[in-house]
Amino acid sequence: MNLAQHPLFVSLTPVFLLIALGYLAGRREWIRDSAVKDLSNLVFLLLIPALLFRTMASVHLEALDLRPVLAYFPVVVLVLFAIVAWRGFSRESVVIAMASVFSNMVMIGITLAELAYGKTALVTMLTLVSVHALILLSVGSVVLELVVAREARERGEAAPPLWATLGSVIKGTLIHPIPLPILSGLLFAQTGWSLPVVIDKPLQLLGSAFGPIALVLVGVSLARTPLAGHWRPAFGVVLVKNLLLPLLVGLSAWGLGIGGLPLTVMVVAAALPVGANVFLFAQRYDTAQALTIAATGLTTVMALFTLSLVMTVMTWLNPLGG
Repeated sequence: MNLAQHPLFVSLTPVFLLIALGYLAGRREWIRDSAVKDLSNLVFLLLIPALLFRTMASVHLEALDLRPVLAYFPVVVLVLFAIVAWRGFSRESVVIAMASVFSNMVMIGITLAELAYGKTALVTMLTLVSVHALILLSVGSVVLELVVAREARERGEAAPPLWATLGSVIKGTLIHPIPLPILSGLLFAQTGWSLPVVIDKPLQLLGSAFGPIALVLVGVSLARTPLAGHWRPAFGVVLVKNLLLPLLVGLSAWGLGIGGLPLTVMVVAAALPVGANVFLFAQRYDTAQALTIAATGLTTVMALFTLSLVMTVMTWLNPLGG
């Protein structure tokens, strides 16, 4: 197989190109600073909700094989909370923890799984994708809303009773552009109905615009953001995201008796670079934007090497999954 046909090259090259085009647009000032926030709001408030609702609207819980879910997400959430505990309970630590566990499964993972392992591999990958955003973005939203509530108390604002604080956090988490469309789509799916074409098609078009625009925004912000001093902590994210997380997920899956192709797909999914959603969280909560940009770019670049390593090791350890 030549380089142009290699699964890693085919799946990662579009990501690099979109970020590079965004960087060019930012350097040439085709997209000005005043427009970046508006485009970010467009992605966060319209494109992501459309993608998430449409994805979850076809997820039937009874059809899911929950073993990969049970092996993957407890480990991922545990790592997230461990990083927050280690770095301190702040907006920055939550966003960095999200960057350390949130994989780019949609833009890279689905393509890579099919190219490298065939359509059979998509069963496991899509099972993870179907609840990936539901679990991690919801957890991230809850923790970030708790941080915001604590910051309000520390500023000396009137401290409401505990029950009122919890109620405010729950409301802020549910009435939110990430968990709300996920839960709404999941509830819709359980009715057994199908989305009418006149609704499904616009949602499909909006959802398909999310990935390209989000990555272009990463490039635009990369052109405007001084990254000096952020590469060392970004390298720490690379070590956790690209190497430690797939190791822990692999051990968890093996412990639950998962083998063959599903095991390999789970490990590869965990080894994917950071998803663009994390950058949007950083923008939304106005924290760690430069570090998130550096981590996203560095994990993507390093994935050329770390994913090759992970896939080679899995072929050796798990020949039935290659």
